[in-house]
Formats: sequence, C-alpha cells, structure tokens
Amino acid sequence: MSAVAVLGTGMHPWGKWGRPFLEYGVAAAREALRDAGLEWTDVQYVVGADTIRNGYPGFVSGASYARELGWSGARVASCYAACASGAQALDIARARILAGLCEVALVIGADAAPKGFFKPVGGDRPDDPDWLRFRLLGATNPAYFALYARRRMALHGSTPADFAAVKVKNALAGSLNPMARYRKRVTAEEVLASPMVADPLRLMDICATSDGGAAVVLASQEFARRRSVPFVRLAAVSTVTPVFPNTVLELPDFATDSTAAVPAPERPFRAAIAHAAYEEAGVGPEDVSLAEVYDLSTALELDWMEDLGLCPPGEAEKLLRDGRTALGGSIPVNPSGGLASFGEAIPAQAIAQLVELTTQLRGGAGARQTADARVGLAANQGLFGHGSAIIATV
Repeated sequence: MSAVAVLGTGMHPWGKWGRPFLEYGVAAAREALRDAGLEWTDVQYVVGADTIRNGYPGFVSGASYARELGWSGARVASCYAACASGAQALDIARARILAGLCEVALVIGADAAPKGFFKPVGGDRPDDPDWLRFRLLGATNPAYFALYARRRMALHGSTPADFAAVKVKNALAGSLNPMARYRKRVTAEEVLASPMVADPLRLMDICATSDGGAAVVLASQEFARRRSVPFVRLAAVSTVTPVFPNTVLELPDFATDSTAAVPAPERPFRAAIAHAAYEEAGVGPEDVSLAEVYDLSTALELDWMEDLGLCPPGEAEKLLRDGRTALGGSIPVNPSGGLASFGEAIPAQAIAQLVELTTQLRGGAGARQTADARVGLAANQGLFGHGSAIIATV
C-alpha cells in the first residue's frame, strides 16, 4: 500500500493547565499548519480524535475543531477508540487521501484530563467491562498495571530496580523535550523511594493523567512533491483487533449462532498489532531505528519491547541495562520521554507519537536525536481490542 506524506506536526505542551481541550488542540493544529507551510483554508478534511470526558464538543471533536479554526467548508470526521483514538483518526485521514478523495488532511487530538486515575464514564454501567473491572475486581488502572508487572517478575525475573531504570531513562529524555510535562531527571533511588501505589509499582513507575494536544498535517505524496518539500512517509497504521479462539466444535457459539471454530492466534495481541504494521510497511523489527511505546507503567515498556520484536521474550532488561534503549543507544525506546514524562492525554497520545517519529526522522530532535534514523515505530493499545501501531519512514 502506498504511503502518505507527513507535511507538518504540532503540539501543545503537556501539563495540568485547567483550560478547555479545544484550546490545546487548536494550538497544536495551528503549529502543524505553520510547520507544513499551509493555511487552514488549504485543509480539505479534518479528523478529530474524540475526548469523552469533555462534554458534547469532545464527542464531535472534528466539527468542534473546525468551528474553532473557522468554518471553511472542510469535511470532518470524529472517532473514539480510547488510547488508540489518535491512531484511528490518522488511519481515517490516510484512507481518504489514498482513495483520492482529498489531498490534504488535518488530524487533531487533545484532552483536558481529570485529576488522579481515569474512571469509567457515564455512571453505573454493568454492561461495560471497564466498569466491571473497576467496581467488581477493584482493578483500577494502577492495579491492572501492577498485575502485568508481577507477571513479568514471575516469568522473567524482573526486579523493581529494572522498572526504576526505565523511569530514569525516560526522565532523562523528557528533560530534553520542551513539550513534556515532567522535565526533571531522576535517580533510581528516588524512584524506589517514591510511595507504593500498587505493589510492585511505585508512584514514579506509573504515568500521570495530563492535559495536552497534538496534530499532524497529512497529504498525498503527489501534493508534497508538487510543493518540492522533503517529507516523512506514514507507511503503516495498524488497528487490528485480538483473535479469541473458539475451539469447542460440538457446541454452538450462542453469541453468533455459528459453530465455526477460530484457530488459536499465531501471536499475542500486542505482538499482532506490531506484526500487522510491519507487514504493511514492508519492514521488520531489525529495520527499526527508534520506537515510541505505551509506557503506562515502567514494567509495560519492557513488555512492549518484546511484543514489538525488538528482542526475544525475557531479554528486554538486558537491552535496558546495556544502554541500547537509551538516547544514543542502538534502538532508543521512548526518546520523547514517553508517558513517563508526558502523562496521558488520551486522544492525543498516538498522534504525539507520530510527532516524535517525524521529528526524529527529520533529524530535528536536538539532544534527543537518534543517529541515522530511517524507520520509526510507535505502538499503544486502546480498550476493548483497539490495536494501534504506526510506522513512519524516510
């Protein structure tokens, strides 16, 4: 499949600003347009990644951003896929460009997040698996992350010191990123002395909730070439869902009234997300110059490294200890600083990852720059089986 061009990127700094999400999104959009050398009236299609905690404008974010930027007749779309919202918004815009229905699209995501951890929206919803997880299991997000961390410790011998080393690495990168919320370097001793939240994860092991915004301008490669400007290629967007095997042939599937069996998946869900992106882009893990991964916790970054095929299972700690995933290493992971330095602004996250990939592939990341960057990979995961992986190339 042909790639589309990333012509411009923009962000509003992450933080806790206490202002409407539209302010963050519009600021990021204007910066992306400036970076692309385009006017708002050049945009033919706007896709907003929705934020469901910010009232009705958040549910129709595409139109909300178009209104704030000035009604221009541009077509709009809005989408929500939890933490994968930004990737799905990018995919919608990319598909329209590849279909020849527009040449220039603007993708925007922004959030004004609540204090503390996220909770289900909409009151009591016993049909909502997320609500059930919180209310019946007591598995708030930090507890959920801790279960993964405990699993990693049991399977691979990971230690709290390994988790702390991830935070130290990402905090260093974040200290060099003007868009990051947390720009202070930390020591392993500080991480290990921070309050315990959900054993074995401490406060500094878990990402915060944040305000922030990100935007990109996408265009057809033909449009970019006519303008004679260099561009990064958005080579793949994976939005796959999990495979859940049904191997009981003698009983009907009452949900679908079908007896068809689904074979066991070839690979776990997160690995499948990355595999689909690799196939689409025609590259493999060995080609990746840098990766932005979904470090909701320090332990999850290690899991993602293995899921992306950057190393075999159980070997992420070795890459970390050898400095290979740090700035200047052979495969920097989260050179932006990751969610450890930014926190979660849900609709903006995957878009912000593409902003970092683009900055690195352009050679404009300054002290965070990855040498000779050619292929960038970003991955995260939304609730209810929303996969999200992006590959950008030069």
